[in-house]
Amino acid sequence: MQTRNKFFEDMSQLMTNAMGVAQGAKDEAETAMKGFMDRWLADRDFVTREEFDAVRAMAQKAREENEALKARIAALEEAAGR
Repeated sequence: MQTRNKFFEDMSQLMTNAMGVAQGAKDEAETAMKGFMDRWLADRDFVTREEFDAVRAMAQKAREENEALKARIAALEEAAGR
């Protein structure tokens, strides 16, 4: 029959408790870092990909309209004999 050593039982319990504390500290650190990053990103006024794509499409359309208007003005000036 194997006898239990009180020292090893205590050390085992201590290590088990230490691992639980370490896991809790890890979870708390992750939560704190996530909160910090969320606040930091919110303060930066970054835009979403959808907002960026929408503005880019509007800018492209405006450039196309400007080119069309330039061509029309040039045609009208030529017709007017300038």
